[in-house]
Amino acid sequence: MVQRVLDQRYELQELIGSGGMADVYRAQDKVLNRSVAVKILHEQFRRDEEFIGKFHQEAQAAARLSHPNIVNIFDVGISGDDHYIVMEYVPGDTLKTMIQEKGHLPVEDALRIAREISDALAMAHANNIVHCDIKPHNILMMPDGHAKIADFGIARAVTESTMTYSGNVIGSVHYFSPEQAKGTYITPKSDVYSLGVVLYEMLTGHLPFTGENPVSIAMKHLQEEPVPVRQYNPEIAPVVEAVVMKAMSKDPAMRPDSAEFSRDLQSAEYMLHGNAAMPAPDPYATQVLPQVQEVSPGPSRRMSTVPMEDAEKKDAFWKSKLFMAGLVVVLVMGFCVGAFMSFGKFWSVEEVKVPDVVGKQMALARQILEDQHLRVNVVEVYDASVPAGQVVSQSPEAGATVKSERLVTINVSKGGEDMEMPDVKGLSRSSAENRLTKMGLNIGSIYEKYSDEEAGTVISTDPPIGSKISKGTTVDLTISKGQKTKKVSVPDVTGASLESAKQSITSRNLRVGSITKQPSKQAEGTIVSQSPSGGEVEEGTSIQLVVAEPESVKPSPEKEGKSEGPAAPSETPDAKVPGKGNEGGKGR
Repeated sequence: MVQRVLDQRYELQELIGSGGMADVYRAQDKVLNRSVAVKILHEQFRRDEEFIGKFHQEAQAAARLSHPNIVNIFDVGISGDDHYIVMEYVPGDTLKTMIQEKGHLPVEDALRIAREISDALAMAHANNIVHCDIKPHNILMMPDGHAKIADFGIARAVTESTMTYSGNVIGSVHYFSPEQAKGTYITPKSDVYSLGVVLYEMLTGHLPFTGENPVSIAMKHLQEEPVPVRQYNPEIAPVVEAVVMKAMSKDPAMRPDSAEFSRDLQSAEYMLHGNAAMPAPDPYATQVLPQVQEVSPGPSRRMSTVPMEDAEKKDAFWKSKLFMAGLVVVLVMGFCVGAFMSFGKFWSVEEVKVPDVVGKQMALARQILEDQHLRVNVVEVYDASVPAGQVVSQSPEAGATVKSERLVTINVSKGGEDMEMPDVKGLSRSSAENRLTKMGLNIGSIYEKYSDEEAGTVISTDPPIGSKISKGTTVDLTISKGQKTKKVSVPDVTGASLESAKQSITSRNLRVGSITKQPSKQAEGTIVSQSPSGGEVEEGTSIQLVVAEPESVKPSPEKEGKSEGPAAPSETPDAKVPGKGNEGGKGR
């Protein structure tokens, strides 16, 4: 791109910066013969017609701004496929670079820079222009130490057009306001919050919120309070810390607007260096002088017998009384003002019916109430059952008749309270359910699964153990059914040899049980019977075997020297049962 001339006017000379949305070149305006900065949008934005239209619209609006602390926009155009914006060239570093180099800035410098930025924002906000991306990277430092805000048009265009490209939030989550993190309505006070973060970083050298990913940082903007700046540097005055914390209030209603923030910063500067900053008193101005007591001449006049110390004590006493009386009056007036602010105009005869805004987004709810001439107080609460940014409840309730200007409090959901998924693995089902319920979590589906763990114990959860969850999240449990047993068919080993039978049984993941011998006419060592004899059994089941052995032969009568009685039957396998053979003989 270097040496290329855009629209026959802007000669690109040097690449001086590159960001997530554009590349910045130092260029020479050949018509006016001056150095300018040209920002050319990245290719991914060229195809987004909505963004391009919004970019040109906002850049043209920002070009009307004229303030010593805002980088001037000179021109917006298209050269071929390149969309560009021509700005004032500022020969200096960014505020981010200055913070990185110095660690943190002196309090006086930080307050002055923040006040200059706030003054510039006040002018922009008065013209209905919100920056939407205030961060040190977009603040350029002049050689004389003064600050200038850059990227007015491009930041607003991104926010108004779309917040995501390929699923990634465009912007700087470290400087997001809570309403930007929630994706709700953005107001000028969103810029004030971001400037509060910038002031925090200038004073401490640290960001108020950091995390492992953009989502975790955004959640901290919504739910956590930053570490007070005086913990980093105890020499920072409490008034300065108060100014920072006020600007970083979670509730936009509690934040000052940009003009008020400028006054807060100026007051803090005066309080730190009042003697040097305040002008010298005018000797001719009207003054409150101490009372002069008349002293009569002559020794005959008796002087006051009241000692000077006693007079001073009495004077201090009455001053303290007057102070206490004044304090009481102020408190009573404060109470009356508070009552007026809470309940509306006592003398007003106008009454309005409170509309129902429960379930509506915060910005819409506020608009509905304000349209009915009601004032709005926003309180953020944890509620997992209501999406973040929606109204959970309201007070007074919908339908109530109140006076106009009555203060209506709406409780807006921040989602569920963040917590870590507890480790309930190994607990019984009842114990796990009790623990989760006590933590404010809901029990979802119960699944059962075979495992090596003891039956009836928790083996896993969804969400997983240790993950970040919110109070009210539904948790599914998986319970162990114990070890899974597989069934196999029992082999028939009758008639087989003992060794062969053992191999057949163990090959099926079965065990050989007891082995008994039984006289049998079958060959010695073969299996006569088994138990169980067939069917299906669980793996590891024992199979009982009966093995054949030769039948024993009884001695003949001759060998025993006995001749009486019938001959003993033969004990050979072919022997007949006594009597049966005779019956057969009778048949013949």
